[in-house]
Amino acid sequence: MLVYILFTMAFNGKKPHFKTGAVQRFVSLVLVVLLCVLLLIVLLETNSVSMSQYSNDGLSFSYNYSRVGVKLNIPRRSELSVRLERLNQLPPRNKDLYPNLAKNHITIVLYVHNRPQYLKVVVESLSKVVGINETLLVVSHDGHFEEMNRIVQSIKFCRVKQIFAPYSPHVFPDSFPGVSPDDCKHKADPVKKHCEGNPDQYGNYRLPKIVSLKHHWWWMMNTVWDGLEETKGHEGHILFIEEDHFIFPNAYRNLQRLSKLKLQKCPNCYAANLAPSDVNSRGENWGSLIAERMGNVGYSFNRTVWRKIHRKAREFCFFDDYNWDITMWATVYPSFGGPVYTLRASRTSAVHFGKCGLHQGNGEKSACIDNGVVNIAVEEKDKVTNIDPKWDVHTYEHQPGYKAGFKGWGGWGDERDRQLCLQFAEMYHFPRVGYST
Repeated sequence: MLVYILFTMAFNGKKPHFKTGAVQRFVSLVLVVLLCVLLLIVLLETNSVSMSQYSNDGLSFSYNYSRVGVKLNIPRRSELSVRLERLNQLPPRNKDLYPNLAKNHITIVLYVHNRPQYLKVVVESLSKVVGINETLLVVSHDGHFEEMNRIVQSIKFCRVKQIFAPYSPHVFPDSFPGVSPDDCKHKADPVKKHCEGNPDQYGNYRLPKIVSLKHHWWWMMNTVWDGLEETKGHEGHILFIEEDHFIFPNAYRNLQRLSKLKLQKCPNCYAANLAPSDVNSRGENWGSLIAERMGNVGYSFNRTVWRKIHRKAREFCFFDDYNWDITMWATVYPSFGGPVYTLRASRTSAVHFGKCGLHQGNGEKSACIDNGVVNIAVEEKDKVTNIDPKWDVHTYEHQPGYKAGFKGWGGWGDERDRQLCLQFAEMYHFPRVGYST
């Protein structure tokens, strides 16, 4: 204000009652102070809101992890959590080997926990997929495990982007969303025990290893579609697979064909699948395409479908079931207002081979795999595109499985988990987005 008065008086031809030298020194001092204040503000904003910059391969990538941390109501951020967020900023590897992605490529997202013997099988199967070198493989980790990390870093057959869920329960061993000393256990009375937490519909309290299934899937979906520089502008299909899905050599080419045929043959289909919804089925081997309920093995959809899913964040986050897929079948898909079909071939291009749950099988090398190996027959017809564009579509209108009205298996009753889930849906959307009720 003083500087403004001095300049105003000078402009009006008036002189202040100060000596000229003193005024000049005073104005200079004020300007220096103002400059220092502005510099301090810039530095503070850079440290609290801006991101670490990585310039690998001559490119700079930014990821606003500080704003995410502020947005999420986490008791404290661990050193590992911060480190994982920084790792998420690194650009994809193997860009020197694959400088250009194919136009209209289908990004592949592989989400994993800690079953290295399974991951090796999946990586080996992906290495033989025709067209894999044309696309980007994103590997999303639930927790940080060195052997899993080494396997992924050994991949040389395509571009690879690794991301780590920084708010995974496996990253917070002593506090929420991991195990907190004050957490209620079993069917404890929170008033008598002075413990923290809300029971599920069956009276059981949260188990971090169980709730991480749903947390990781939802964090991954929001991050891949809306958070990563490499994928947040991707409008085409993205294929999602797990660490116990064996992928056939023709999977990528078949999926490219299915994603195009979906518009012509099944305009009401939301997705394209590599495998039947029945994980024990290998397909009908008919001369036709199949439209059926959404499966959870080798499923893919585009951004339009993701936007519909994202708008149902409240339904997803408040349904009392720790399984992401059952939550989708029982509450999200039914809320779309009509049947939710996916299009697939009548012969599978992916197989679920896992015999253990997502958080089992990380002990002995042969655990959960017969004799330590997976024997899946790959015939010649599984190595080439085996979908005829002239085929008609056979629709399964009534199929068994989870539907609207199923109340859930529980495990997802804690209000902290529900709120964290909602915050994952908000973390890349500023200002706050609204959700349906």
